[in-house]
Amino acid sequence: MIEIKNTTTVKECPKCGCSELGKGKHSGYSVMSPVNKMSLGSNIEYIICTQCGFIIEGYVVKPEKFKGTF
Repeated sequence: MIEIKNTTTVKECPKCGCSELGKGKHSGYSVMSPVNKMSLGSNIEYIICTQCGFIIEGYVVKPEKFKGTF
């Protein structure tokens, strides 16, 4: 079971049912940047099934950087 702030608790992969999950992140220049706002953006992290590789959930680490962009 993986718990992440401000999201649901994920217990298993919805695709294959495996309960062994992991966390991953993009590296290098792969950040999410706000539209029409000068900011360095935020890293993106994922919950991933360690059996089939399905990306279960993705989220930005610093969501506050996106306030006022919509």
